Amino acid sequence: MTSESLDAARTRIGRCVAEVQERGPRLSPLDLHARMDEIRKIASVNGMSALEQLARCSAQMALLPGHRVAVRSCLEHVDEAIACRSPADTTAMLAALALRLR
Repeated sequence: MTSESLDAARTRIGRCVAEVQERGPRLSPLDLHARMDEIRKIASVNGMSALEQLARCSAQMALLPGHRVAVRSCLEHVDEAIACRSPADTTAMLAALALRLR
């Protein structure tokens, strides 16, 4: 994978996150699930396993009562995590977010 394709994936993920943040509480649990699954697919294709697992867990939790707010809250930090140029920093930030969801 080239850095250009990774940058493109980061841009697409950033757009998904921005959409969730912009629409906020107007998103139904199913819409939030769909957005998180879209992020999961992008992460999967691009070898971003930590983000893939976080998005998978978030997508499932979005359907549970009371967890929509937690999922949206964690998304606030996903942009910061994927902007890191160090894979270790990105993974550490995503792991911290996953713990926050638990």
